[in-house]
Amino acid sequence: MYAQPSFRISDANELKAFIAARRFGTLVVSGPEGPVAAHLPMILQPGEGHGVLEGHVARSNPVAGLAAAGGRAIALFHGSDAYVTPSLYPSKREHGRTVPTWNYIAVEAGGALEAFSDPAELRTHVAELTDLMESDAETPWAVSDAPDDYISKMTGAITGLRLRIDRIEGMRKLSQNRPEPDRAGVLAGFSNSPHPSARDLADHMSKDTASR
Repeated sequence: MYAQPSFRISDANELKAFIAARRFGTLVVSGPEGPVAAHLPMILQPGEGHGVLEGHVARSNPVAGLAAAGGRAIALFHGSDAYVTPSLYPSKREHGRTVPTWNYIAVEAGGALEAFSDPAELRTHVAELTDLMESDAETPWAVSDAPDDYISKMTGAITGLRLRIDRIEGMRKLSQNRPEPDRAGVLAGFSNSPHPSARDLADHMSKDTASR
């Protein structure tokens, strides 16, 4: 992942916490005809290196076959993002030498990819993933709420995936490379934006400023 030093997140624990909170990502695998992507929820499990990402796809998904063959993959996790108009910069009014950009937060995890299809392992994986996703629900649904034969049929139609993370990188692009007046202008603009993603970035910008 390319990132200017001022944007890079270097704390591995912070990167893993971001993945654990985000939960949904894009898995990119190299196939014989080029990259293949799958969009799926993933749970971060403890393990060697930076841990293990577990998820699943339909057996018919090309990613399932590529995972079974082994190789490497990258999992991408995106946070909030928002367009930055030069109109938010005081420097635009001073000298006009400004251009648009985009602020965002993203984390990338890479490692060896493998598949698993043991029924007991799949059921455990699906139950753990479900419990995590349902943890905030007022009335959580559990895998055990469905008939056993139905769950067996459903898990028989999927392939489990494990990405053993040996590389993790991230960046938080929050206008850190701009002069302080410009950054303050972006913060003010994002704070009053009608878009939730921009307002979320404003919160991150405020925390980043406070931590300096």
